[in-house]
Amino acid sequence: MGSHKDIDYRLELARGFLNEAEQDYSLKRWRACVSGSILVLENSGLAVLMLFGVSAMTHKPARHLSQLVTEGTVAKEVAALIEDILPELETYDSYQKMLAKYGNESSYQLPWELFNEAEALSALEAARKSMRVSFELADLVQVAD
Repeated sequence: MGSHKDIDYRLELARGFLNEAEQDYSLKRWRACVSGSILVLENSGLAVLMLFGVSAMTHKPARHLSQLVTEGTVAKEVAALIEDILPELETYDSYQKMLAKYGNESSYQLPWELFNEAEALSALEAARKSMRVSFELADLVQVAD
């Protein structure tokens, strides 16, 4: 299992980025909202990985969480919660992160041109869900320690 301090740190990072994403959405900064939401997903996903002793040195937590579920090394209740957030983690992987940072270089679209209100709201909802489920998992798994 990962250390409680490391896991708590990742969850607090995610919480901070969620607060910023919420502010960015209210200020109609769609790209910033998507970018912040992606950081929520990445950090909350890493916190969940760390609950099972997996290194936080990845930018694709969905890949490793999916493997944990497939291997059957986690309880059914835990697996169900992980499966609940996998689609969001997969949707907002490093490709979306690159678009939010650099835009689409092949079509010369700047990052601010790529995201609209609907996309920002979708990313924000995914981030909110990931936070909720990550805290549920942390409570569930850390109680079992």
